[in-house]
Amino acid sequence: MQAIKGGLQCTKCGNTVLAENVEVKTLEQEDIAPIEVVDESKVERAKVIETCPKCGNSEAVRMISFVSGEHAGVRQERSMERFTCSKCGHSWTKG
Repeated sequence: MQAIKGGLQCTKCGNTVLAENVEVKTLEQEDIAPIEVVDESKVERAKVIETCPKCGNSEAVRMISFVSGEHAGVRQERSMERFTCSKCGHSWTKG
């Protein structure tokens, strides 16, 4: 919301609210534990020789993720290999 003459206006849809209808409340929050943020630019990824199906570049970054779960009482675990082109950013999986 941004302040306009006589009230507030939504910056996305343009809806306006008259100042006489606006009630401002301040909420106090409890102390929250800090959140650790990992800078993605500093994460090292394994570069492999893999041809991008979109641009034909021969270098990609390989990421492996593991999925586990249970369905109908059967426990399953599997891994998924995902590639991202180092040139155009296209992502794909091999299967």
